[in-house]
Amino acid sequence: MRQTDPEGHGPVRFGPPDPEDGLPVLPQLSAHLAAAASRAGAEPVGGGPALLDAACGYGDRRGLPAGPDRVAVAPGAPALLVALTAAIGGDILVPRPCAAWWAPYARLLRRPVFHVPTPAESGGVPDPYALLETVRRMRAEGGDPRLLVLSVADDPTATVAPPELLHETVEAAVGEGLHLVSDETWRGTLHDPHGTVLLSPAEMLPGRVTVVTDLVGALLPPGWPAAVARFPAGEEGSALRARVLDVLTALDARVAAPVAAAAVYALSEPEPVTTRVADSVRLHALLAAAAHRAVVAAGGVSRPPSCGRHLYVDLTPLAPALAAHGVGDAQELEDFLTARLGMPAPGGHRFGDDLEALRVRLSTAPLLGGAAGPREECLRSPDPLQLPHVQHALTHLTSVFDDLRDDARRRESPR
Repeated sequence: MRQTDPEGHGPVRFGPPDPEDGLPVLPQLSAHLAAAASRAGAEPVGGGPALLDAACGYGDRRGLPAGPDRVAVAPGAPALLVALTAAIGGDILVPRPCAAWWAPYARLLRRPVFHVPTPAESGGVPDPYALLETVRRMRAEGGDPRLLVLSVADDPTATVAPPELLHETVEAAVGEGLHLVSDETWRGTLHDPHGTVLLSPAEMLPGRVTVVTDLVGALLPPGWPAAVARFPAGEEGSALRARVLDVLTALDARVAAPVAAAAVYALSEPEPVTTRVADSVRLHALLAAAAHRAVVAAGGVSRPPSCGRHLYVDLTPLAPALAAHGVGDAQELEDFLTARLGMPAPGGHRFGDDLEALRVRLSTAPLLGGAAGPREECLRSPDPLQLPHVQHALTHLTSVFDDLRDDARRRESPR
């Protein structure tokens, strides 16, 4: 049974970073970091009292209550996933495609990773029937499936899983004795928070789900690593948290004191933070929708983005035109589009997709311009898509895909 995708074609062992917001750091966040800059130490492993209290309040406001004894904070979600994977043991299941950073950490621990297809309407959550079949085959071949990692607000597909699909998948996973890790990094970036229904698996089956939220999703800059894990209630959850803390201790995975001060402020969600988050989400939603229109008009296939700062594109319909440029797989597509667009375009193989599939993830931050001033202007503008530097970036992106569409039409067989 095939596990991870081949790694012999291109540098696919480690994936690209999360999509950034590309915006200047919120001044109030910088002030809190600077005020704590003289603190030379770090938080205790798992987080100090103020940080844990702030993390609990953040969860409470999202319908995920938990006391400090059920929460842990680490310097980034990767550290938490390493600790969880080591603590739970066994083989790991992930959706196809999935966040680029999930599989490499399992490989470091020499844990097998099995990709499960997602349904057509959304990514991040495996199809329940495909999940059951994968688990059955794993066990028939001597495997030991124990952990399912999923994401209701997804990177790379920028979709939100519908509650009915999530419920079926969660029920199937728990019925097979799997522990679930729900990566909810992007839940704070819903493009239409009033029109999109997002449920956490922890709301459905709180006793079998650990929720991980990296603050890089909505609250902190990527260079200030901090992430929160919320563990299930009960003895099993307490034991899992204790094992995770043991691993974090062995790694000395502690949040730096200045970053912790900024995280406490961000997790408390004062007005400057909530305003910046709302403005950033609105901006990137507009950019993602514009990029989606350009890709679809050129003949590409992409689910409408509904969260995050990215979209996932399938360019199989443009394969004849791409082949004329020497592009026959995802790595070659990544190289080609990165050069043509002048921005990163990581191929789908980095997200566990098939190398042969012509898929890429496009991020919206590069469309904001290169300097801090123009990017700040995008936040203040009532219509950022009309700003000259944004228009230029979108026109360039559109022209690259339109050229591929025109090439594909010229190469169509005459009828």
